[in-house]
Amino acid sequence: MTLQDPATILTRLADTLESRLPQNGGDPTSSYTAKLLARGPDAFLKKIGEEATELVMAAKDNTPDRIISETADLWFHCLVALAHYGLRPEQVLAELSRREGTSGLTEKAGRPEH
Repeated sequence: MTLQDPATILTRLADTLESRLPQNGGDPTSSYTAKLLARGPDAFLKKIGEEATELVMAAKDNTPDRIISETADLWFHCLVALAHYGLRPEQVLAELSRREGTSGLTEKAGRPEH
């Protein structure tokens, strides 16, 4: 299997997810994503929590295939959240790029308190 450029994959997926937004004509009767987006943040945020928990359990069970599958599910639902909030995976990639080469401890210390 030849892997395509990850950024290209994320961009295409984000474009598809944006087309499923209610304001873009997403049809909840024919699309899982459109249905999730039509139900609002509570629906996809709950899915993010569920998928994160399933990833933790797969990692604790040391099952590589499930770790990959659950990570894909988690990333997908995070991309749904980005689409809902008008954000793009390219923005997340830019943030990761900005952090590259910076100690995690230094980066975290420089964040504003919440």
